[in-house]
Amino acid sequence: MRAWIARMTEDNIDQSAIEKAGEILKNGGLAAFPTETVYGLGGNALDAKASEKIYAAKGRPSDNPLIVHIGRMEDLETVAANVPESARKLAAACWPGPLTMIFEKTNAVPLETTGGLTSVAVRYPSNKVANALILAGGGFIAAPSANTSGRPSPTKAEHVIEDLGDKIDCIIDGGDAEIGLESTIVDFTEEIPTILRPGYYNKEMLEKVLGTVRVDPGILAEDSHVRPKAPGMRYKHYAPKADLTIIQGEMERVIPEINRLAAEQEKAGKKVGVICTDETREQYTTGDIKSIGLRAEDETIAHHLFAILRDFDEDGVEVIYSEAFDTPRMGQAIMNRLLKAAGHKVAEV
Repeated sequence: MRAWIARMTEDNIDQSAIEKAGEILKNGGLAAFPTETVYGLGGNALDAKASEKIYAAKGRPSDNPLIVHIGRMEDLETVAANVPESARKLAAACWPGPLTMIFEKTNAVPLETTGGLTSVAVRYPSNKVANALILAGGGFIAAPSANTSGRPSPTKAEHVIEDLGDKIDCIIDGGDAEIGLESTIVDFTEEIPTILRPGYYNKEMLEKVLGTVRVDPGILAEDSHVRPKAPGMRYKHYAPKADLTIIQGEMERVIPEINRLAAEQEKAGKKVGVICTDETREQYTTGDIKSIGLRAEDETIAHHLFAILRDFDEDGVEVIYSEAFDTPRMGQAIMNRLLKAAGHKVAEV
């Protein structure tokens, strides 16, 4: 099977293609589609067999819950029970958008979709192509990122084709994803709203709406052995084929250390990659050097991270050294993904 591909933009939606993809979803098939965060791999969230197909196509552990995407605010009640007023307040501020919230699930959502949990993760994306497909597909689409499990998340249709082109029914090509990192996840089944995955909305932004917000301590720590409550909490994610190490410390020490390590690896016959920023690019001397964006505008770093990891795969790089990106706006989200991609391999200088 080779996926059928339709191309469109948010400003020029091909409604006939959307209807065709929607029928595929209604009939239990799988469709990849763009969102404002990354590309999603969609199946009917209320169909246990469709969720099982998603796990199989990705090679994803079946206890790693899927996010249910809705296309209308009023559809939240179908899948989520006991939605607190604080969550409704946050939804009013951030939905549609790059935010996922966790609630108790209703009986409408099969355990196959929630990874066996009695809670459900729900998102209402702002991308117009995604929204049109969700509504055409029945209104409730389970959709993890549209990549092979463990690989960097897809930010363009080409990434989806590379990983899943022979495993799913259709791909909606809507161009590059705007943000490039998955949604922020906030758990409302806890007494205090808890961030389980950082993203575009950071703690400070959420606190302006909610007041007190807790951050799960596992976000930047080693993977735990507890059952994951949200996508990506336990398993290694986002990994390039190369061995990735993050070099952390003051930049006047990080740059010479990366140059030293890169020269050492090249001398040993390895093809080396370096992840840096526009501000430091000229100071690197060895290897396949790629700027990820501007440290002063960390949304550019978030936007390019997964694509750069895939670019290194295409270049045949075997070893990668990266700067750390503890930036104010999206630093926690960027480092959460980078640490998982590196398997938490960090060298302090």
